[in-house]
Amino acid sequence: MDVASLTRELVSIPSHDGPDCDESAAGEFVAAWLREHTDATVTRDDHGNVLARKRGGDGGESLALVGHHDVVPPDESQVDAGGAYVVDERDGRLSGRGTADMKGSLAAAILAFRDADAPGNGELVFASFAGEERGGVGCRAAIDEGFAPDYAVVGEGSTGYSATGVTDVAVAHKGRRGSTVVAEGAAAHASEPEAGENAIYRATDAVDIVRDLDFPTTEVLGHDLRGSVAVTEIDGGSSWNVIPEECEVTVDERTVPDERAPLERVEAIEGVSWRVDQDLPPMACGDAAFADAVLDAAADAQDARPEHVVKPHATDAGWLAAAGTDCVVVGAAEPGEAHTAEESVSVAVLERCRRIYESVATSWLG
Repeated sequence: MDVASLTRELVSIPSHDGPDCDESAAGEFVAAWLREHTDATVTRDDHGNVLARKRGGDGGESLALVGHHDVVPPDESQVDAGGAYVVDERDGRLSGRGTADMKGSLAAAILAFRDADAPGNGELVFASFAGEERGGVGCRAAIDEGFAPDYAVVGEGSTGYSATGVTDVAVAHKGRRGSTVVAEGAAAHASEPEAGENAIYRATDAVDIVRDLDFPTTEVLGHDLRGSVAVTEIDGGSSWNVIPEECEVTVDERTVPDERAPLERVEAIEGVSWRVDQDLPPMACGDAAFADAVLDAAADAQDARPEHVVKPHATDAGWLAAAGTDCVVVGAAEPGEAHTAEESVSVAVLERCRRIYESVATSWLG
């Protein structure tokens, strides 16, 4: 089976989280395929994760090819009248929900895992996680239960960063910390504002603090990584003639390894508190030799010259890196493709990624 055919099969399986769908069928398909086409040890855990292992002799290191089989809910145009996902192929590209993020690269990793020999020592692992689009719940559960490869190639998008059509190697990515600033006051009639405490005023004082914060920065293998902090929503007040007693401000922070903006400073304002709602960790590869080896494999698989790059958004590589795995990100998706009604992926780039994954599996564990 070639990568286009396997991608089509994977994409055709609905696997978003919603009242009319779950991702279990996609995980079952991946596990069954691996059992039929490889001699690896294949398991599917209680969280929906699929793990396959090829073991060599004692000692040695472990390398994982990592992806996920869940997707975000499809656009209406990506579903037929019967509720099945639509997959089209035109001009060398496959289109449909999940083609870019990330069932195409998942198919490439499955085939690379199938074709790679078992290492002489150590272990080659394939992992397809559930719930990546829900905050990495599958990856986090696997880590909690002992999933701890030494190295990982995560198949999220890295194509088109240094130049159009070039599949690069991401050695770092940003994380995301979403938080809420809550300002509390005391209600009063608006005709007597001094009788209350205006929560919106307290919230805007907090916004001024957020606006003046420096963005977090760091360096990863010679590459500068700069985060950001931005107020994205504000909600307060109950009526035009009532001094507001509560106001909430949403803050989006793009984090970098080992750095966070000091958002807790807003709590110096009377009546203001701050809570973290989501914290997706950033990723930084700490092993330059591994990053270079993957870059060599990427260079051998294409005529263009790939580069080490950084990604602007979080992936499961962040959870793995936080648990001690040295990660890089290599995948077929291009910037702006994921989660769109026009989502698509190049078949030629999927073939390229399959070659990169197999080459890394063979050379790094050889």
